[in-house]
Amino acid sequence: MVPDVCIRGAGVVGRTLALLLARDRLRVGLVRDAAPASGAASDVRAYALNAASKDLLEMLRAWPDAQHATPVLGMRVHGDEGGEVHFDAQAHGAPALAWIVDVQGLQERLADALRYQPLVEWLDAPAPAALTVICEGRASTARAEFGVQFEVTSYRQRAIAARLHCEKPHDRLARQWFAEGEILAFLPLGGSEPGANGNSVAVVWSVEEQRATDLLASDNAAFEAQLEAASHRALGKLSLASERAAWPLQLAQADRWCGPGWVLAGDAAHTVHPLAGQGLNLGLADARELAQVLHQREYWRSVGDLKLLRRFERSRKADVLAMAGATDGLQQLFAQQAEPWATLRNWGMTGFDRSGPLKDWVARQAMGRL
Repeated sequence: MVPDVCIRGAGVVGRTLALLLARDRLRVGLVRDAAPASGAASDVRAYALNAASKDLLEMLRAWPDAQHATPVLGMRVHGDEGGEVHFDAQAHGAPALAWIVDVQGLQERLADALRYQPLVEWLDAPAPAALTVICEGRASTARAEFGVQFEVTSYRQRAIAARLHCEKPHDRLARQWFAEGEILAFLPLGGSEPGANGNSVAVVWSVEEQRATDLLASDNAAFEAQLEAASHRALGKLSLASERAAWPLQLAQADRWCGPGWVLAGDAAHTVHPLAGQGLNLGLADARELAQVLHQREYWRSVGDLKLLRRFERSRKADVLAMAGATDGLQQLFAQQAEPWATLRNWGMTGFDRSGPLKDWVARQAMGRL
């Protein structure tokens, strides 16, 4: 099969895009990713997916089974001097604020869907096609082949991820603490089935690089004690239930997202700080929008037509820039330790929590319900 579209990168965004394009009767070549050096990171990662992403994956029959997708019924955000923001799904008329999804469960469902799609062919190497889509993630090597510059601003922090068993149930609440420039998040696990275990969480802890090195080198007991202190023992005694993984944090964007016959999508085009859990949601929105643009193209345009691809770039850049600005602004705000910054930001959190329509609008944006 000679593909109409060659997708380089078979992660969640690449697989989703392949399924979307095949539904439109396009022949797709999907290039397998290189085998990871270590499986540790894939064991501990979890994605926070919003309602728009859930709708998209359900349409493709790729939404994970109930035990791999945990609804977030509320969120508690704590500042460093008493500021707090609470979100509750019921108050916003939604079944959940987001769903915490296991990486492996999602990948397996996407793989199952691809097995039943004859217009998608797995490739071991890139093949010539009218359109090449780069979905290789932020470490993409293909960008350079098309002369793309990836402009990176390092936060000089690393995110540490792990799975924990908690003494107290999480009640399907996501929790986040901002303190001394660090950001700690507990994401509920256990699935959506009645009676599902509510004592497991995925942790994402953003800390400065030297502290990350020390935390990763510490023994389990010391690491657990640090987490208990940082979380104010909100879930009681904590026990590691996995290995620890870590990666550097950065704000990045490609200087160009497309050219004649090629386009970038997902983390290959942009990355943001994980504090809002929106990285994969942005990538899935890229896949959805690119598929829509190709579907609506004039009959005489090729799928690799530059004017067509620029429609996609213009459509997505505004949302990505807005999210990048919001997450970067929050990270920079809480990185300031001197007064009066701490007092002002915590006062602002409390005021925002009481803001009514503004708070509701922000919540709906994050949930993907505009």
